[in-house]
Amino acid sequence: MYVPALEAAGFTLRIREPEWFEHRMFKGSDININLHVFSAGASEIERMLRFRDWLRANKIDSDKYARVKRDLAQHVWRHVENYANAKTSIIQEIMERANATE
Repeated sequence: MYVPALEAAGFTLRIREPEWFEHRMFKGSDININLHVFSAGASEIERMLRFRDWLRANKIDSDKYARVKRDLAQHVWRHVENYANAKTSIIQEIMERANATE
């Protein structure tokens, strides 16, 4: 239902993970972005928004995360999941700080 609307807006469905919060990931055609879509009410939404908001408010962690992502972008990944897994430790580290402020 939402997929045709996003495709009409120029997004391409790249990842479908029904077992993980019914996650979908779309790539933008006009803008190089990853658009993540979850089922309404999925707990992962809150976690991702907390992470985003923390990075917006904390330059040190934002810069650290950007450095890790730039370093990882230099690799050729056979599967996007390998790239995602390689970011896990920095995300966990940052989320510990973000969660400590609740």
